[in-house]
Amino acid sequence: MDDAALVELASLRRSIDNIDAALIHLLAERFKCTQTVGRLKAATNMAPSDPERERVQIGRLRALAAEAQLDPAFAEKWFNFIVAEVIQHHEQIATTGTIATDPEQ
Repeated sequence: MDDAALVELASLRRSIDNIDAALIHLLAERFKCTQTVGRLKAATNMAPSDPERERVQIGRLRALAAEAQLDPAFAEKWFNFIVAEVIQHHEQIATTGTIATDPEQ
């Protein structure tokens, strides 16, 4: 590789690293919100999951992904992965009142 290509590669990797950092921060904020939802659901004896909301969200996210030129199937897989973790958190909050990474504890 020539020097110009190495400089460009380093620049692109810095951008990727910045995007990764932003994604981690966004996920942290998202989980703070969903943990609050989990505490509300536990306090009011609501089910940890809401299949109808999940169905609607999948449709919405698939459409957003298509608009953004991202594979809608990938967006759905990502959402399902996140929802599985959220439901696990909600179940743990309902059982123990907290989760290991609960920012409120």
